[in-house]
Amino acid sequence: MFLRPLRFRDRRAWLKLREKNQNWFTEWEATIPNEFNEGKASFYQIVRNLSNEARTQRALPFVMTIDGQIAGQITVANINYGSTRSAYIGYWIGEEFAGKGYTPLAVAMAIDHCFQVLKLHRIEIAIRPENTKSLRVVEKLGLRQEGMRPKFLHINGDWRDHLIFAINDDELTESLVSKLKKS
Repeated sequence: MFLRPLRFRDRRAWLKLREKNQNWFTEWEATIPNEFNEGKASFYQIVRNLSNEARTQRALPFVMTIDGQIAGQITVANINYGSTRSAYIGYWIGEEFAGKGYTPLAVAMAIDHCFQVLKLHRIEIAIRPENTKSLRVVEKLGLRQEGMRPKFLHINGDWRDHLIFAINDDELTESLVSKLKKS
């Protein structure tokens, strides 16, 4: 499994995976409230926006690839430097790849990159309490639960509560990938 930047030429494979898994994603994926009427962004708008964020070091959008096939996406977002040195991670994976250890590995790789290369101090992940598969990801990686943010993200037509998980760089004695491989 590899992480690499999302590119314009990924359009066909990315859209095919998204379309195939639309029902799988609907329950968990952030949406824009109807009152803002922004419509659905095109793939090119998504890549352009994420690329701009990456160029200014505010986000890192990656696709997860397995045997050369796009399996999902992981994005390090809201990267803050200065006194906080923190970021959020969000991710999705196609249903056919779920439950096989790819998502914990991708998240571990992204967190290791944030701590080792970007020299960030803290990473947060927000998960709906009902999302048992994502809860298992942060459990495998040893992120601590810090609390609940009521009505934190708009998902599937409503504002949803999210549990917040975090890890700080000084909590690790080895990379998360190494820790994951040992477990």
